Amino acid sequence: MRDEEFWAARFEEHRPRLRAMAYRMLGSFTEADDAVQETWLRISRASGDDVDNIGGWFTTIVSRQCLNILRARANRREEPLDARVPDPVVESGDTADPAEQAVLAHSVGLALLVVLDTLEPAERLAFVLHDMFAVPFEEIAPMVDRTPAAARKLASRARQRVQRSNPTGQPDRARQREIIDAWLTAARGGDFAGLVTLLHPDALLRVDTGGAGSKLVRGPAEIAEQATMYRAAGLHARFVMVNGDPGILATSNGRPTAVLAFTISDGWIVEIDILTDPRRLTNLTAQGRDRKPT
Repeated sequence: MRDEEFWAARFEEHRPRLRAMAYRMLGSFTEADDAVQETWLRISRASGDDVDNIGGWFTTIVSRQCLNILRARANRREEPLDARVPDPVVESGDTADPAEQAVLAHSVGLALLVVLDTLEPAERLAFVLHDMFAVPFEEIAPMVDRTPAAARKLASRARQRVQRSNPTGQPDRARQREIIDAWLTAARGGDFAGLVTLLHPDALLRVDTGGAGSKLVRGPAEIAEQATMYRAAGLHARFVMVNGDPGILATSNGRPTAVLAFTISDGWIVEIDILTDPRRLTNLTAQGRDRKPT
């Protein structure tokens, strides 16, 4: 008999995977948790007696919840999506497991989530489900009201955008750490020239304050100037891993004030994504493992 206790047990088994899916589709822990909770409410109200593929049923429901959220977000024109930085997963750079970092960076690197934010909702859903969770296009198609062939095209377009925007190849973690340490030293010392030499000629800085101060800054000189402005702020900054990639956590009186995620390619810093939104940083911890999707 498939009673509520049965479905509650099955849902808890699948919850980590559903939350991971929702986080990758939405880039927001709050929205991901909302999507998962709404999924459970829908499951608890349905009998589900005729369901053969329980995991597939759960995936369909949470995916449709995420699609609704993405479409609603796209309709809010006042939201500065081009300067939006997804919720970060922050871990101590000295204790994070290297193998775990590699998996996390490949699947949910912050730079990748930023790119996913530029996709149409159906493209993002098709790419995440197929490329990250191996969901067949035959199952994805009805979620986006497309044929399997059309769903495949959605994922292909998204994949091309991701490949154009993200560095390829195996990262040199030791070299990346050297670059971040050099950045910290130069920023603390107000070394404008030192900062410029670390930045790619086409480097991009994205700052998400959660309000009107959000912005995009392009070019080494302009970005270095922004970095030197924080010298007098009296912040404590240290190296961390952000979504498996090198980053910096800035704190004041022990409280996080900014998370910086660096995208490094061929020895250059090509992108810096900074989250300073105090509302989204409130629950951030140095380890971040309680917020980490599995």
